[in-house]
Amino acid sequence: MENTLFTVNNLWMMLCIALVFIMHLGFSLLEIGLTRAKNTVNILFKNVIIIIIGLLTYALLGFNLMYPGAEFAGGIFGFSGFGLELPANGLTASYYNGQYTYWTEFLFQAMFAATAATIVSGAVAERVQIGSFMIFSTLYVGLVYPIVGMWKWGGGFLEKLGFYDFAGSTIVHSVGGWAAVVAVWLLGARIGKFRKGKISVIPGHNMPLATAGVFLLWFGWFGFNGGSVLSADPGATSLVLVTTCLAAAAGGFGAFLVSFIKYKENDLSMLLNGVLGGLVGITAGADKMGVIDAIVIGFIAGVLIVLAVAAIDRLKLDDPVGAISVHLVCGIWGTLAVGIFGDLAGWEQLLHQFYGVLAVAAFCVLTSGIILFTLKKTIGLRVSEKEELEGLDIHEHGISAYSDFRMNEH
Repeated sequence: MENTLFTVNNLWMMLCIALVFIMHLGFSLLEIGLTRAKNTVNILFKNVIIIIIGLLTYALLGFNLMYPGAEFAGGIFGFSGFGLELPANGLTASYYNGQYTYWTEFLFQAMFAATAATIVSGAVAERVQIGSFMIFSTLYVGLVYPIVGMWKWGGGFLEKLGFYDFAGSTIVHSVGGWAAVVAVWLLGARIGKFRKGKISVIPGHNMPLATAGVFLLWFGWFGFNGGSVLSADPGATSLVLVTTCLAAAAGGFGAFLVSFIKYKENDLSMLLNGVLGGLVGITAGADKMGVIDAIVIGFIAGVLIVLAVAAIDRLKLDDPVGAISVHLVCGIWGTLAVGIFGDLAGWEQLLHQFYGVLAVAAFCVLTSGIILFTLKKTIGLRVSEKEELEGLDIHEHGISAYSDFRMNEH
């Protein structure tokens, strides 16, 4: 019986790895759909290279930064050596109280690692140099993300404090979100986004692809949150899948309703980002919420999406895909919601959540700022005006995504 449970748990975790992996295709389609045709290859290249960088850096460095073992400095930093080592009892070595193997744990966590840089990719789309972005992604995914992950999931100081983040509203999504804010600020807006004090809409070129991307992300989130149960326990897994799905639906409805009231339009992009906002919002406490809790959290996340997109535009921050609104704003909301709704609700827990948000914000803003500012002052962050106007596909990659592409039409 014990071996059967071990096999079932491990199989479920491996399925969740595949689901989280497919989320990167979802991010890719969403980003190219919400941006212009002339930058499609560039965005696809970034999303593929992020997975490559994420897997390699996490294997060589990140996993042992995130899970350093019992000895680390005050719960802030630890490192147990370079590379991965075969556990003493072989390939079938159990991990996490005997639920699954060491290798399954590594690969599941590695899928999460690349997500932080993917979030930044969308925010800086259409004007960042590919070389600078690759350097940033290597350092951020290889060093910053696993250190923050250790603070909670590796037994660090946030775990000891009582901070709770089930699957990463803060540990994954806001880690990417804070870096996105810094990157967007240092890069500046795309040419034509803000003209004479007015906000211009730069429409994406393919809403069907963006919609397909969101459906893939919603689908993959069943693995993102469902796998974070860290077993195939039927009760816990079922609850997480239900709260995740309901929050997504409520997020989409909230964004649709508020955007219609505010703009008198049925805005598909707001609807799509509302779904994602609901997913990010529930991620911190998906295992601690009831049905009504999940719906309320998701609905508020959807409302926040509409308000945040407008506020970010007013601040003259150009985020082509709404990544900051989705991953940072809703990540903060979902993290704080753990102290307001569900099994852990209470003032003490809310303070723990708030402290965790601030700690991650300070570290991520500082580290991403140092990396990006250094890149800006050395090799540069932004492409030239000519490259931006003519498209990054031609100048950075030498090809176009579409055979009938005409630059003056896009």
